Amino acid sequence: MSTHTHDHDHDHDHTTFQPDIKDPSQEWEFLEIALRELLIEKQILSAREIADEMEAWERKSPEAGARVVARAWCDDGFRQRLLADANSAVAELGVEIESVELIAVENTADLHHMVVCTLCSCYPRGLLGVPPLWYKSFEYRSRAVREPRAVLAEFGTELADSVEVRVLDSTADCRHLVIPARPAGTEGLSEDALAALVGRDSLIGTALARAPHGEA
Repeated sequence: MSTHTHDHDHDHDHTTFQPDIKDPSQEWEFLEIALRELLIEKQILSAREIADEMEAWERKSPEAGARVVARAWCDDGFRQRLLADANSAVAELGVEIESVELIAVENTADLHHMVVCTLCSCYPRGLLGVPPLWYKSFEYRSRAVREPRAVLAEFGTELADSVEVRVLDSTADCRHLVIPARPAGTEGLSEDALAALVGRDSLIGTALARAPHGEA
């Protein structure tokens, strides 16, 4: 696991984050096509089987990840198990993450984690569904490491200078799940209500959990 700590300021332009998703350096698209054609040619899978599997993945959403976070907010024992062994903890909720290590990290008032895959687009799909195009973009993969505060600001996430930002690099063997800080004023909410406050971007660390209805 590669961890990069950035706690200094950068000169940057706070423009809206709009990665160039047509960047020709995104070789993952070409690799995906080549692998698909090879599987069909070798008769390992049919085109229909591949299409059905892709459709099944596309139907997945960040709801599973949101449920995990809501449980961690409500159950301190589960939270501790999640931080110690995330694969086993998420399995308690019926989510099996196989073949890779899942590492859960916790955002606090003093520490904020942000996830990137600098080499391609490694992502905990079983918990978050299909990664957004910006996560795969060369711009995000490079800038998240070099100037994380600028990227966060472009997502609308402004952090105090006193908050340490750590960028976590996912790999082929390791995936990360961010447990966002629990919003204030949510003490009486049910797990379902809490899960509704957890968006995909907060599970990656580019956003905070949503405030409850009626809160700023």
